[in-house]
Amino acid sequence: MFGGRRFSDLRAGLPGISAKVLTERLEGMERAKIVQRRQLPPPISAQVYELTAWGYKSEDAIKELGRWAATSPDHDPTLPLSPASLMLSFRTMFDGSRAGGLDIAGAIRLGHDRFFVEVKDGKLRAERGEIEAPDFVFEAPAASPIAAAVYGKVSFEELAVAGLIFTGNRDAALAYIDCFHLPEKIY
Repeated sequence: MFGGRRFSDLRAGLPGISAKVLTERLEGMERAKIVQRRQLPPPISAQVYELTAWGYKSEDAIKELGRWAATSPDHDPTLPLSPASLMLSFRTMFDGSRAGGLDIAGAIRLGHDRFFVEVKDGKLRAERGEIEAPDFVFEAPAASPIAAAVYGKVSFEELAVAGLIFTGNRDAALAYIDCFHLPEKIY
């Protein structure tokens, strides 16, 4: 959902999956025309897997499944997330009614992955890439500390031991965090 990725990047974002299983899954999604392979031009000259136009149409269904899964009594929000999964969870769990008149932008840096978020006009934009002059920056070696700040409402100071580095406007960051709440569990 955030652009093409090399095989090694996909595998790194899916801990525990073997190269063989990932290859089989990607081949199946290629046959189904969900993903396609593309060769990047020099100087990179790497092959990437990316969603097709039809593959991108799955985002609404994936988000709805995510909302549904979060209502499970067994949902564990402390399980590890890939950087892309965290960002997709932001797209999924964003509550525009809580955004009010916000006009803020933030940078999310997870290891080598760079994302930006913008809240404006009651809408969220969460994309891969850099943003100039963000109001706040969340940086961590993995997605878990940022997820704990956003969904668990754990303080930045408490999450520093887990590697979270927060810089920028605290009020803007807290306003961003307030736009996200996990749904009630269904028992």
